[in-house]
Amino acid sequence: MGPVHLFELISQRSEWLSLRQSLVAGNVANANTPGFKSKDVIPFEAVLNRANLEQTMTQQGHVKIGMGNVADTEGTKKTDSMVLHSGNSVSLEGELLKAGEASRDHRLASTVMKSFHRMLLSTTRG
Repeated sequence: MGPVHLFELISQRSEWLSLRQSLVAGNVANANTPGFKSKDVIPFEAVLNRANLEQTMTQQGHVKIGMGNVADTEGTKKTDSMVLHSGNSVSLEGELLKAGEASRDHRLASTVMKSFHRMLLSTTRG
């Protein structure tokens, strides 16, 4: 595997967060639709665990530390605990929590990208 580019990784994370926010909005919009099942994406960490990222050893004396056998979190996805008599499984409280998480994670990703960009600019300016 080649080097991991931080800007590309943050861009993928932002796309994932955008998709999650879209699904959450769809779930809220269909909260009163009979038979509607709430939707969510797999966790971004599970996507990264599948990529099997490893650090690169640049010199012989360096210790190689990899991701190793990281436990797969896809099987531990929790399901919504309440299904209404209409067959709808949307919990507005849960969807609002997901929307808050997506917003917080997006702010974090953009802050990391801005910080990395400032650091990159300061090193190139000398």
